Amino acid sequence: MSKERIDIGGEVFGPYSPGVKANGIIWLSGQISLDSGESTKEQTLGCLRKIDTLLEAAGASKNDVCFAQVLLADIKDYSEMNEIYGNWLEGVEIAPARAAFEAANLPKGAKVEIVIQAISPE
Repeated sequence: MSKERIDIGGEVFGPYSPGVKANGIIWLSGQISLDSGESTKEQTLGCLRKIDTLLEAAGASKNDVCFAQVLLADIKDYSEMNEIYGNWLEGVEIAPARAAFEAANLPKGAKVEIVIQAISPE
């Protein structure tokens, strides 16, 4: 099986694909959402909206996510991010494994970046 680019248009900040699907696995590049607002909650919600759209373009949904990696500009924002992330997972039978940590200097001054790995239900 060849690999397939997952793209929904929009700005990409470097030489990478927003997502790649191959052999039943979906990898989404780190998603940031500066246009969603300045707060960690707003940016987390924006990231998750982009993730939903990319997953849909790949023929999947948040129910197919196996791993999420959350990078925060400030770990003190963990509870704000976690509240939005937890709401996003409402109704998902098996929550994905996850890592969340502070990472200095996220792209474009973002407060949160989320990376996703999922399986294709097809």
